[in-house]
Amino acid sequence: MAKVSGGIAVLLGVAVAVPLMLAPVAQALTSPSPLDAYLEDLRTLRATFLQTLTDANGREIDRATGTLIVSRPGKFSWEIHPETAGRGAQARAGQLMVSDGRNLWFLDRDLDQVTVKPVDAALSATPAMLLSGTVDVRRNFTLTPAGQRAGLDWVLVEPRGADADFRRALFGFAGRELKQMILEDKLAQTATIVFERVERNGPVAAQELSFTPPPGTDVIGTPGQ
Repeated sequence: MAKVSGGIAVLLGVAVAVPLMLAPVAQALTSPSPLDAYLEDLRTLRATFLQTLTDANGREIDRATGTLIVSRPGKFSWEIHPETAGRGAQARAGQLMVSDGRNLWFLDRDLDQVTVKPVDAALSATPAMLLSGTVDVRRNFTLTPAGQRAGLDWVLVEPRGADADFRRALFGFAGRELKQMILEDKLAQTATIVFERVERNGPVAAQELSFTPPPGTDVIGTPGQ
């Protein structure tokens, strides 16, 4: 079974190809989209999610659960656990990614390893940065209406930079509620993320978006000052 860390990579735009089942309108959006409306007054976001990873043939290769916390601008936490792990084991398995606004921390609990990079060096026009408000949406992405499917209005998001690691992302909305993300990379895997228990503009404690490497873990990289 594929490592669940794929989900972390996909959110960053580092590893996930969706045969897009939606037929996007050819012309990019110039007027506000559901995504623009969603981000307009977003200050914080908290949600649980179910993530399914499939290969190029649509075969499920991994399933995981997790939590997302966002505090705009520039801070987020994305934690993911393999669904196969028991309740007690989940706290000791999976991955955690935290952007504290200055550095991006990635904890792989399976390896007892932490990787750290300054945010500017770690992320470039990715879905994670879009949600956390670190980048200008219209300057860094092309937004295209992608029609309706399964009761959701979809927006196709494609990076403007040719060096981006992800090809495109689909954001599915019910009204002004973000319900799903589908992320595609230059390989042949697709991550479908279904959000649940979403709390918008609620309280987020500062310690929820800070990170200290656990004792005994190997730390790779140097945090920015």
